[in-house]
Amino acid sequence: MASKGTGMSFSRKSYRLNSDAEKPKVTGIVHEKLLNDYLHRIFSPGHTPSTATSRKPLNFQNLPEHLDQLLQVDSEDEESQGQVEGRLGPSTVVLDHTSGFEGLLLVDDDLLGVIGHSNFGTIRSTTCVYKGKWVYEVLISSQGLMQIGWCTINCRFNQEEGVGDTHNSYAYDGNRVRKWNVTTTNYGKAWAAGDIVSCLIDLDDGTLSFCLNGVSLGTAFENLSRGLGMAYFPAISLSFKESVAFNFGSRPLRYPVAGYRPLQDPPRADLVQAQRLLGCFRAVLCVELDPVEGLLVEKESSKWQLQGQPTVLLTLAHIFHRFAPLLRKVYLVEAVLMSFLLGVVEAATPTQAQTVVHQVLDLLWLFMEDYEVQDCLKQLMMSLLRLYRFSPIVPDLGLQIHYLRLTIAILRHQKSRKFLLSNVLFDVLRAVVFFYIKSPLRVEEAGLQELIPTTWWPHHFSREGKESQEAKEETAEERLRRRAYERGCQRLKKRIGVVEELQVQILKLLLDNKDDNGGEASRYIFLTKFRKFLQENASGRGNMPMLCPPEYMVCFLHRLISTLRYYWDEYKASHPRASFSEEAYIPPQIFYNGKVDYFDLQRLGGLLSHLRKTLKDDLASKANILIDPLELQAATMDDLDEDEEPAPTAAQRPMQALAMGGTLPLPRPGWLSSPTLGRANRFLSTAAVSLMTPRRPLSTSEKVKVCTLSAEERTREDIEGSHWNEGLLLGRPPEEPEQPLTENSLLEVLDGAIMMYNLSVHQQLGKMVGVSDDVNEYAMALRDTEDKLRRCPKRRKDILAELTKSQKVFSEKLDHLSRRLAWVHATVYSQEKMLDIYWLLRVCLRTIEHSDRTGSLFAFMPEFYLSVAINSYSALKNYFSPVHSMEELPGYEETLTCLAAILAKHFADTRIVGTADIRDSLMQALASYVCYPHSLRAVERIPEEQRIAMVRNLLAPYEQRPWAQTNWILVRLWRGCGFGYRYTRLPHLLKTKPEDANLPSLQKPCPSTLLQQHMADLLREGPDVAPSFLNSVLNQLNWAFSEFIGMIQEIQQAAERLERNFVDSRQLKVCATCFDLSVSLLRVLEMTITLVPEILLDWARPTSEMLLRRLAQLLNQVLNRVTAERNLFDRVVTLRLPGLESVDHYPILVAVTGILVQLLVHSPASGTEKATSVLLADPCFQLRSICYLLGQPEPPAPGTALPAPDRKRFSLQSYTEYISAEELAQVERMLAHLTSASAQAAAASLPTSEEDLCPICYAHPISAVFQPCGHKSCKACIDQHLMNNKDCFFCKATIVSVEDWEKAANANTTSSAA
Repeated sequence: MASKGTGMSFSRKSYRLNSDAEKPKVTGIVHEKLLNDYLHRIFSPGHTPSTATSRKPLNFQNLPEHLDQLLQVDSEDEESQGQVEGRLGPSTVVLDHTSGFEGLLLVDDDLLGVIGHSNFGTIRSTTCVYKGKWVYEVLISSQGLMQIGWCTINCRFNQEEGVGDTHNSYAYDGNRVRKWNVTTTNYGKAWAAGDIVSCLIDLDDGTLSFCLNGVSLGTAFENLSRGLGMAYFPAISLSFKESVAFNFGSRPLRYPVAGYRPLQDPPRADLVQAQRLLGCFRAVLCVELDPVEGLLVEKESSKWQLQGQPTVLLTLAHIFHRFAPLLRKVYLVEAVLMSFLLGVVEAATPTQAQTVVHQVLDLLWLFMEDYEVQDCLKQLMMSLLRLYRFSPIVPDLGLQIHYLRLTIAILRHQKSRKFLLSNVLFDVLRAVVFFYIKSPLRVEEAGLQELIPTTWWPHHFSREGKESQEAKEETAEERLRRRAYERGCQRLKKRIGVVEELQVQILKLLLDNKDDNGGEASRYIFLTKFRKFLQENASGRGNMPMLCPPEYMVCFLHRLISTLRYYWDEYKASHPRASFSEEAYIPPQIFYNGKVDYFDLQRLGGLLSHLRKTLKDDLASKANILIDPLELQAATMDDLDEDEEPAPTAAQRPMQALAMGGTLPLPRPGWLSSPTLGRANRFLSTAAVSLMTPRRPLSTSEKVKVCTLSAEERTREDIEGSHWNEGLLLGRPPEEPEQPLTENSLLEVLDGAIMMYNLSVHQQLGKMVGVSDDVNEYAMALRDTEDKLRRCPKRRKDILAELTKSQKVFSEKLDHLSRRLAWVHATVYSQEKMLDIYWLLRVCLRTIEHSDRTGSLFAFMPEFYLSVAINSYSALKNYFSPVHSMEELPGYEETLTCLAAILAKHFADTRIVGTADIRDSLMQALASYVCYPHSLRAVERIPEEQRIAMVRNLLAPYEQRPWAQTNWILVRLWRGCGFGYRYTRLPHLLKTKPEDANLPSLQKPCPSTLLQQHMADLLREGPDVAPSFLNSVLNQLNWAFSEFIGMIQEIQQAAERLERNFVDSRQLKVCATCFDLSVSLLRVLEMTITLVPEILLDWARPTSEMLLRRLAQLLNQVLNRVTAERNLFDRVVTLRLPGLESVDHYPILVAVTGILVQLLVHSPASGTEKATSVLLADPCFQLRSICYLLGQPEPPAPGTALPAPDRKRFSLQSYTEYISAEELAQVERMLAHLTSASAQAAAASLPTSEEDLCPICYAHPISAVFQPCGHKSCKACIDQHLMNNKDCFFCKATIVSVEDWEKAANANTTSSAA
């Protein structure tokens, strides 16, 4: 800048002011008197030193001298340069990152923000105090375990002891609401993220106190040690991932305290000058020159306009010549400019405020250098973001509304918006914070008591889940309270809605695509930044400092959906051939044409490089796309030598985005530490593929070659396309319509919104349900307490007093939680938010359907689309009820059926070969789907061809696939039809409270006879379907039950040891899982035998007898293990170990009984005879095990009635609520039949020599010979062996055929045994 003085010459943009000696006085603009009056009005003499004359003539020649006098600072306002009494250390106070810390910490670049990265890290400041009254502020970014306060240099900390745990260190802990100085006592209030803690020390009186959001918490400590060598440093100890930011005085204190001085002195001289210059600037905005009348006209600043008058321009040039350098300093921007603009917003209407702010920004860009304006705007937005985030919640949300209105006013200025969007909002700070509405931890401070004076909570609960709730009559008092509560919730929702609407307005400005005059439109700048934001959060999952907090993501997603749908429908209004947002979906070509970068996210078919190689012919034939051969070659080299390849450089791998981590320096964490959520720009490049734009129309036979292009290099044409360029829609498959859905840029925004939901929104929606769960827990506790009060005798006053005290505590807690729940419902679970999630679900379903039509190209779809479809349905069903029901949503039945068709088709889709997680998710989603009546009916509504294909996939052999979930699905289709299988919870668990009554496993039985019929038809269909399915079920049953027995043996041995020991909880869980699998496999066998008994009893089938013998063998093993007196199973069940709650006699014995009853009672006479002979022929058969089912130790004598069961023994007769009288009668008939048959078999049996017994099982006579080796065994053993292996038991020769042994003996073709 030019020097000051009378011979001044300086430049600002296109303005050049000269005052040369030979020029006449500058009075040609307006006459001299009017100019004098105008300059005196602007540069008021009230601010000049008292020695100055009151009305010295002013013109542009002597104005610089006058300004020097105006800006002269009194000596007492001069900023001190040396040490201030009572303080030691640098004048600029920061955190001591060189020697003043303990543990591992991450510190911001400004040395004011810190994140704990170890167990309990500690850090102090560079400056200490020993005399006087001092204060500093801590901005709480996370509400976890931290101890904030003061310490001396002699305090020694470690990973276990921090500030407040040693002598001469003092701390406040708002997480545990305590104060610490070696010992600890209750103090203060709980803090929350977004709060500000003021730490005050009075070394004159020797006291230390704290404030929370400007409210004093009282004196925390007295009689501090003072004197020689005693100086106190600001210090903090914080646990892993906790974060704060300090304000020692580098910015204006949010809550200054009278009499206390910030550790860092403010720039007083600069502050005085800036305030005086601001006064001059405000005077310019309020005064207008009337050269014709020669008058000064007072006007409102909102009506002032820059009309090009030279006098005004020169006046502003003089002001900004002094003002511009000051507006680059953060303290002055926040204390002066921010205060001025906020005052404008608060005092004027939105339209007037917008006018003034727009004029101010125009003047800043006009009279300041670009770098000065940019620094000023950067600091302005950082201050705005900090103020918004750390503002307390007040009833009308007035503070948040003012900050958002000012943000909107700034962003409406086109040039400022583009600069901020390009360089600040997503690069220097986190604009997502503007879309967040924090939840108040202390409802009384947020004014919710006044807003919702009457609280209410549900008083009736069901143990069987939401769908089984029975409506009960409300009392008149309950109805009045509920209605009053709902009215309060509506009032709160309206106030929150005002804030949300302002947040949507911000996004509408950022997504504006009509401001492309003189540069790129805002929407395309936003797209680049938004994609980087997604990449950072997708690549940094698990690295907390780099992730956007999920609570911010939830709010951002809802605002983005509102804005997206607004622009989508706006485009439809002007383009009739486009679609409404209700019909939105992502065209499948976006997934394979490479125009949108999905980073390293998994595709359904595997890695993108692999798909491009294996499906390049399909891309060429179906989408007319050729992948650049250089990229294919590079991808091939990556696959061949991925592990040994050194870290690539950008030059070596131009098409690959450099991965974060490895040898790259750790980026400065920003999300949790800095109150502005600022960060360094740590993205190196983003891979994207762009069309090499042809300049002529393409015929259908021509292929388009694609190559890579970074996100920054993409232009509007690369996204939206042009006359011969389809942009993002390059490579349209023939199944897709030609007319566009909407603007291509909106498709990319929609794709990003779906990715956001997958990254963290769904998890946060589930987390926030905890508030509702807490309400239910306390409501149940209150109800139980009130019941006890009613039953308590009046003479027991001590018990009555305790119960009354408990009742009061529960009621107060419920009042607090019900108001907090109202806030959560308004911000997270409102009807509008539910419709947003429902819209995303429908978008995903349509996208999957369209992509599925492309055949093999379906493999290019990112996995997260299926995940979002599954998870969003789960959220709608589980998280938004009971306040809002999914059944009330438009098109609910159609959506259920559509999702059912997708799950039924794709859970076994061979095109999905990505991660095991997505396949498991599909299987689990289908398993959960068939547990609820509404969704099961939806499965039954899908086309018959798809239903049959689904059941066929369920009946595929269990080997080499996740069979447990498949088996669970089949069990749910049967539950409610099997023997004693109508229970929701096991009988012995009814007295215990379920962890979650809404779990799929705790739903009432809802069997599907339609799908059972499909299963029966398929099992009868071919000769191989039933044998292969049953063989695999029997194999898995043998494995699961054997594993279970082995584990309970280990558990029993551990329990019998004299020394104290603990059984691993994981082992208990695996043990219980094996037991549950055994029960479910038995139920599937019961269903199969009930539906298609002939596959076991029709011995004309080649494998029927063998399968029946295997089944009998397994059933006898299970019965013998479970029914033996005082055996291993009994002892483990008696222990009732946590984790083994489901292990009991009832579930497994009724499953076995159901199979036996089906074989021995319901089968025709011939079938019963075969089943009986096979069962009795098994050497493990014991009639005692069958008697055990009815509580009898021994079989009854023929012709005698069954005695009454012993209550101490297990008996099916004890479960009359679960087993019908008819079923008990069938068991009695089965026992009588087996008793008679076993007696007859014992009388008719002939002794068999050991040489004639099968050398494999020693249970049956030899009946088969193998060819060509000639070795022998019984038919049961060789048939079972041949189901899985073709080699001989003994010599391992390949068995060509198996012949009947008697036939071989009659032909004299015997051979010796090996």
